[in-house]
Amino acid sequence: MPRSPAVRTVPLSSALLTVVGGQLVAAPRDAPERVRRKRPASANPYLRLLATPGARAFTAGNLIARLPMGMLGVSAIIMIAGSRGSYALAGAVTATGLAATAVVAPFTARLVDRYGQARIAVPATALAVLGSLALVLCVRYDAPAWTLFVAYAATATTPNTGGMSRARWAHLHRGDPAALHTANSFEQSADELCFMLGPVLAATLCGALFPEAGTLVGAFLLMTGVLIFAAQRATEPPPTPRNRTAVSPLRTPGMPALLAVFLATGAVFGALEVVSIAHAGGAILALQAAGSGAAGLLYGSLRPARNVHRRLLLCLAAMTALMSLPLLATASTASLPVLALCLLLAGAATAPTMVTGMTLIQRATPAGQLNEGMTLSVTALLGGVAAGAATGGWLVEHAGTVSGYAAPMGAAALALAVAAAGTSLRRPGVSGGSAR
Repeated sequence: MPRSPAVRTVPLSSALLTVVGGQLVAAPRDAPERVRRKRPASANPYLRLLATPGARAFTAGNLIARLPMGMLGVSAIIMIAGSRGSYALAGAVTATGLAATAVVAPFTARLVDRYGQARIAVPATALAVLGSLALVLCVRYDAPAWTLFVAYAATATTPNTGGMSRARWAHLHRGDPAALHTANSFEQSADELCFMLGPVLAATLCGALFPEAGTLVGAFLLMTGVLIFAAQRATEPPPTPRNRTAVSPLRTPGMPALLAVFLATGAVFGALEVVSIAHAGGAILALQAAGSGAAGLLYGSLRPARNVHRRLLLCLAAMTALMSLPLLATASTASLPVLALCLLLAGAATAPTMVTGMTLIQRATPAGQLNEGMTLSVTALLGGVAAGAATGGWLVEHAGTVSGYAAPMGAAALALAVAAAGTSLRRPGVSGGSAR
């Protein structure tokens, strides 16, 4: 019987090369010191969320792009009113832009779903920025009033950057309800932060520099943020070409009832804003936004109840109860510190309500139409804001600010009633096992 060939080993830094039966075989070294231990995961859910590969980059770009949401409207009002001496004209121009956004935004979101975020968001943002620059030029050179309406309406192509960010989280953490809950809470708190800081920054720029400064800086931040956000292609959800059988998210079971809830919830915000400004000035609204943002972050760190519909009803009931506090405060005392505390507490239920509602919107929307579905919810919210502002303004003018605070409480109660009635319209995929 022939003897086996000799076995020779050649040690290397990372492997052993061994000749067996005339073949060269690479074997791993046995030294245990080369094995690295995995770092334990952070106990903070937000740190775990931002540890997702690519998350910090697209979040940074998105926050830069979202800050102008709270800047551009206020900047336009200051700029137009200061130049033309008419708050009525300034309000009409911004209202026209809001109406145009409600019409255009769902179509922009549909294109984003169909062709991808980067391909649509960048040119859409460029058109919106050109509209803002045109508005500045029209105001600066005293163009006819109708040109202000046309220029500001062109900003309606601004993409829903918050919706695109939520769509990325839903793509990255699909099948992980806990992570999506934290992501939705984070995004809602980011919205509150932008709406709290944006008006302050706009007013400061317009007052300290020149009336057009707020619009110019807002347009620059919007374009810069969207470019940074769109450049993060690794986390972008894949586009979903529309086929002939695809239907609008509006026609999915349960979606109309959810949008009606968002409409009524928007009326809460619009009425509260107008009445509070009339009663104590705009600065006091920052407390409501601060309370909402803090509650949103806390809500995202907790493990929520698995039944999302029941959770929405509880959040709406809490919001209805807390929205009664400003009414009670103004009816019983004229103290602004007491009203400020009540507004801070009233904001504590708004972010959890929005987070839970957005979770249901995501579950009710087909996977390839997330941007469109979430933009429809924002459109409903904006419509509610406009209706609530009109109702609150009418009450302030005809019944006073104390009675005006009944409007946000009534709108919250309406949202609760709509949500309770809409539970019978839930589709099977949203209720039962998947929603619990």
